[in-house]
Amino acid sequence: MTGHFINGALVPSTGATNIEVRSPAFGELIATVPDATPDDVDRAVAAARASFQAKSWRGKDSSEKELILWRLADLIERHKDELARLESMENGKTLREALRADVNPGIDAIRYYAGWVRRIYGETIPVDGPFLNYTLREPVGVVGAIVPWNYPTCIATWKFAPALACGCSVVLKPSELTPLTALKIAELASEAGIPNGVFNVVTGYGHTAGEALARHMDVDKISFTGSIRTARSLLKASAESNLKRLSLELGGKNPNIIFPDADLEAAAQSAFSGIFSNKGEVCSSGSRLLVHKDIHDRFLDRLVDRAKKMKVGNPLDPETEMGSQISRQQMDRILGYIQSGIAEGAHLACGGGRDTEGDKAKGYFINPTIFSGVQPHMKIAQEEIFGPVLAVIPFSGVDEAIEIANGTIYGLVSAVWTSDIKTAHRVAAGIQAGSVWINTYNGFDSASPFGGYKQSGYGRDLGSYALEQYTNVKSVWVAL
Repeated sequence: MTGHFINGALVPSTGATNIEVRSPAFGELIATVPDATPDDVDRAVAAARASFQAKSWRGKDSSEKELILWRLADLIERHKDELARLESMENGKTLREALRADVNPGIDAIRYYAGWVRRIYGETIPVDGPFLNYTLREPVGVVGAIVPWNYPTCIATWKFAPALACGCSVVLKPSELTPLTALKIAELASEAGIPNGVFNVVTGYGHTAGEALARHMDVDKISFTGSIRTARSLLKASAESNLKRLSLELGGKNPNIIFPDADLEAAAQSAFSGIFSNKGEVCSSGSRLLVHKDIHDRFLDRLVDRAKKMKVGNPLDPETEMGSQISRQQMDRILGYIQSGIAEGAHLACGGGRDTEGDKAKGYFINPTIFSGVQPHMKIAQEEIFGPVLAVIPFSGVDEAIEIANGTIYGLVSAVWTSDIKTAHRVAAGIQAGSVWINTYNGFDSASPFGGYKQSGYGRDLGSYALEQYTNVKSVWVAL
């Protein structure tokens, strides 16, 4: 049994409700964490506010803050194998993916924002009249960071690292399904020298801990990655409390467009990893594959052949290519979408069911699934499945591809594969999405912004753009 991390120490909950953290691959109990009560959240926020008011973090010399963040990154790197194993066990992703695509990028994000600490400043503005006008960038205050279960380490760093770089104090709420890495990082943050109260972690469900954090009158900003439904609740909570600032990353139904003149081998490899990496539980997964009709059949055959050979199983086995879905609820949700695709007339090219072979019966494994003959209006082409299910849609020309690509409520990421530079830039300009990849997929860097258009949210993680979410701009006028 663990507790919350508040004011520099693990502390017990004031409530009696606990949450079992179980391995989705093996079904075994890993740990028990508390479901935070409003009193627990209040204690965490009070600690964060007290540290902010005392300037125990924001008042430090910039060089010292930078050094401490670098030290935190070094400590996480020292413990990266432990963190990756924890994450693989509680999430079901392969150990390789946990390290390469989650823990390592998190380390890089902390180092990136450590480098920003001494570069957050305002500007002098040449205004009319006998005045000196300059701006200051000041920390927004107490930040509530609510992160999902699919990349619990990486996405947590995307939020707390820029917040700390800007001088804010943080209350982090991880998913109830994957809370263990957040608690470990909090301990390492204290060891690195981050003052008590600056970095706090409360565990719990969204409707309890998350709601209390969202409605708290002393939280100045919420950064959230998750579902549209939860985002609407956060917007309502902000409106009914203190109008706290929100940044929201809400997933996508992302188009991956393949033209006949593309490097088809490279496109096929990226299309495959773009949907089946991390078991498809990726907001940027290429779940809609738009393939030109001239190459549709042979491109589809290549993907289906590879999907049938994919090794699904024990996420701790280095030979495993795809692990377990995060939970029974998520598995059942994915299987429901598969049945919907069949019912609406899409052709099931491969997969389509739960994998219960051998020890996998204890977990929540799904075979890699590909649908062909998908029409843009079908449910599997419109809604985010968040699983290893690919919808292949044929198209005839550039305009049709752009129309199909933009034909959902989402606008997170997209990709286009072609050797024609005019086509590439035309599609990139026409797609309504926060990221467009040309002849690549899932390109990420701590220096490049990430976020969505339309109902994929607003605000940006990563890059210098994220700093805007955690600072207020003050304009100062001096009469000369």
